[in-house]
Amino acid sequence: MKASSRFLLAALIISVASAAATREHEADDLPSSSTLKDLLMATSMVGVSEIGDKTFLIAALMAMRHPRLLVFSAASTSLALMTILAGIIGGTFTSLVPQRYTQFAAGILFFIFGYKLALESLETPKDAGVEGELAEVEEEIAIHDMNTNLNDTESGGIKDKRTLVKNRYLNDLLLKAGDRLTLYFSPVWIQTFVMVFLGEFGDRSQISTIAMASSSQYWVVIMGATIGHLICTAVAVIGGKLLAKRISMRTVNLGGAVSFIVFGIVYTYESFHNPN
Repeated sequence: MKASSRFLLAALIISVASAAATREHEADDLPSSSTLKDLLMATSMVGVSEIGDKTFLIAALMAMRHPRLLVFSAASTSLALMTILAGIIGGTFTSLVPQRYTQFAAGILFFIFGYKLALESLETPKDAGVEGELAEVEEEIAIHDMNTNLNDTESGGIKDKRTLVKNRYLNDLLLKAGDRLTLYFSPVWIQTFVMVFLGEFGDRSQISTIAMASSSQYWVVIMGATIGHLICTAVAVIGGKLLAKRISMRTVNLGGAVSFIVFGIVYTYESFHNPN
């Protein structure tokens, strides 16, 4: 069995186990079983969403050029920050909308994700990998390195006016933050942090984290999603590029589809049995 298949199988087992935990709602240990279920679901959600994803490939490629521990710390910090922000955003919904409604909406969202991934799996050739995404990330890193070298040469240390994103306000904010961070962190750490941050922005796992946090214990979702990101990032920096070349996108999409459908069933079921 391929490494990618084993990884996805483990995530699917966790998904099923977390779904089975919902049956414990009538037991006396409701809080602990509910917490474990939310933790496992958040962890497995990140696992099936991030394997072979753009942020996964960024960490894998940067780790081949720079110290692994440095890349791991930068990527994991960026992902943890994004997860905390997503969890807080999702958690605010629980104070505005009854939880049963947010659970139902999350269930529908997960069904949609599962359906889209199932279609992608059917349309993807059996032997298709992530070569296109891998080449795109390699090009982005090469362009960034080239621009940095040119700017250093031409400006003689003067602050450059790079364009990281199209939004002018966000671009200026990122540049100012980068200038401050250079006082405390290495350029490689900052480059990895920013690239992962932008790669995760609006990603499926971020949207799913918001949905989960809005219909569960948001702090538990933050913990579970962060654990999932740490595991995926560790796999990426240790042997991510080798794994990426052996990944079957059809298997990844199919595993993700099954997992999100399981999440959809769980959250829809809970929405009809939640008194809140």
